[in-house]
Amino acid sequence: MEVTIYSTPVCHFCHAAKDFFNENNVTFTDYDVASNAEKRQEMIDMTGQMGVPVIKIGDDIVIGFDEPKLRELLGL
Repeated sequence: MEVTIYSTPVCHFCHAAKDFFNENNVTFTDYDVASNAEKRQEMIDMTGQMGVPVIKIGDDIVIGFDEPKLRELLGL
C-alpha cells in the first residue's frame, strides 16, 4: 500500500507521524510542502486546506496525525 505524507520541517505532528511510520516499518514518501510548490498545490487541491500533515494511504486521506486511524488503515 502506498503511503504519502505532505509535511513541513517545523510541524511537530508531521515529525510524530514520520516517527510512527519508521517505528512500524512503514515505507512512505515525504513531500515538503514548504519548499515544493507543486506538491503544496496538489495537497490543497486534494483537501481544500493548508493544514499539515496530510497523509494519503492508498485512496484514503488523513488530515493531521490520527494514530488510531493510521493503525486502522495500515492494519497495525
